[in-house]
Amino acid sequence: MKQVFIAGGSGRVATELIRYLVASGYAVVAGARHPERVVQLTGVSAVKMDLHDGVDQLAQLMHGSLAVYFTAGSRGKDLLQTDAMGAVKTMQAAETAGIKRYVMLSSMYALQPAKWSQYPALANITDYNIAKFFADRYLIDNTQLDYTIIQPATLTEKPATGKVTLGEGDDTTNPIPDVARVLADVLPLKPAYGQVIMMRSGQTPIGQALKQL
Repeated sequence: MKQVFIAGGSGRVATELIRYLVASGYAVVAGARHPERVVQLTGVSAVKMDLHDGVDQLAQLMHGSLAVYFTAGSRGKDLLQTDAMGAVKTMQAAETAGIKRYVMLSSMYALQPAKWSQYPALANITDYNIAKFFADRYLIDNTQLDYTIIQPATLTEKPATGKVTLGEGDDTTNPIPDVARVLADVLPLKPAYGQVIMMRSGQTPIGQALKQL
């Protein structure tokens, strides 16, 4: 069975992502500071992961995986060591472990600082977007990974719609399950390699939208 590793495996997005991946036939190793909080499903292994650890330690956790997801977030409590440098270390660890595929959960317009002040939802998380800016830029500029960066709008707890709009546009919202579905569905898509994909709520079925990449 194909195995993937998720950094930040106990979070809200990761929980839904794990469900989609398992349903698609993947085995999941979920790294989390509190592994007991990882959703318990057949095919899911929870391991203790601390993003303050060194690259070699993180690489050992990833061994045997074909891809790495980064969905971790400190919710503003540890932006430098978790959201910025923690992300960078997982990229370095993936390369150390010989893993090529890497999928990053980022933030809408994280790579366009001039946009942040234009939308209140982004202005309110400026420090987070700064951390994501540097993590995303490192991934693009300083790795040889087959990356995809997913930049959703504001996450909500609403039910899945299964529909989305990709690309730039007015900042709106995304139900968490829809973000997780996009993260899961881009994994095998070679047209998604090397892409930064912005997403927000819309009217196009997710599968159809991704076919247009």
